[in-house]
Amino acid sequence: MAPPSEATMELGRAVWNYRCYFCHGYSGDAKTLATSYLNPKPRNFQETRAEEMPHERVMSAVRHGVPNTAMKGFTGILNDQEMEAVSQFLRQEFLVSRAKNTRYHTKEAGWPDHEQRYAKAFPFARGDIAIDTPWDKLSAEQQEGMRMFRTSCITCHDHGKVNDPGKAWESRPVSFPRDAYCSSCHQDVPRSEPKGVSHPQRPATHTFAERDGSVPVRSPTRPEAQVASNYVIHDKPPVLVNASAQELQGEKLFHRNCAFCHAGDGTSKGWIGSFLEPHPRDLTDPQQMKGMTKERLVRSINEGLPNTSMPAWKSVLSPAEIDALAAYIHKAFHPVQGMAAAPAARR
Repeated sequence: MAPPSEATMELGRAVWNYRCYFCHGYSGDAKTLATSYLNPKPRNFQETRAEEMPHERVMSAVRHGVPNTAMKGFTGILNDQEMEAVSQFLRQEFLVSRAKNTRYHTKEAGWPDHEQRYAKAFPFARGDIAIDTPWDKLSAEQQEGMRMFRTSCITCHDHGKVNDPGKAWESRPVSFPRDAYCSSCHQDVPRSEPKGVSHPQRPATHTFAERDGSVPVRSPTRPEAQVASNYVIHDKPPVLVNASAQELQGEKLFHRNCAFCHAGDGTSKGWIGSFLEPHPRDLTDPQQMKGMTKERLVRSINEGLPNTSMPAWKSVLSPAEIDALAAYIHKAFHPVQGMAAAPAARR
């Protein structure tokens, strides 16, 4: 097969960098956060021989997915030209050329001066130094790099490398990156907006990050308002008033299992929700929740929704837990028809 044209490669690269990187990595090596919790793990194309993945096999996986894995089919999401381009790009870039693909941490992607500003964190992101290395075994510069990694890099790079994996670092997944802009809410707003311009939907609480290249690094000494991440606003759950015991149970279950895609505030405008297509349901949107009944909501949670990323939870959560989730959604985000009023417990 002849090498793909430059136009095909660039189209394939654009599709890969938007649709595929979260699981397979920008360079196809599957060194991603998703790899740490998926089983079986995404394929590492940098360690796959080209003859193992002929074009026809790649195209089949892109079109139809791979059974019993997290690899979903993209028919109906990508058109034929895009599927052809990303398949050819994958083979040429990773299987044939063993290339490293496009750099992600660029000024255009919200990372001005990344190579200089975050250099001390690189050893932890690359896995050169384990992040559970005893503090007193690190030099002063490495300690600074450790702080930077934990506050600015860990969301996407996760463990990096650890000597003892131990338990999960967080009991609840964080669904936002520490980047410098919020594309889920205002993709149509130019990034040249002046510093401090209000978020169009939440003017009282949410502003754009600094645009002058001086986005502050997250650190324990900086207040939350200065953090260079606007997705954090969507990770904050609503405050419940007079919640029942069932609703409080549903709150815990939602933030352990559902917030990663639907966001903590139920809007699905977190980092992960913005990459899934179709996007997860905005549980706060009257139009998307129009006609929602308890029966329909419970069935959706139980059985999942075909042709979406909504999985079936019936083998993970008990019927009582799914009822609690429905009760929480009714209480916190949008009224659900058929939900009976529950006696208040506390809060």
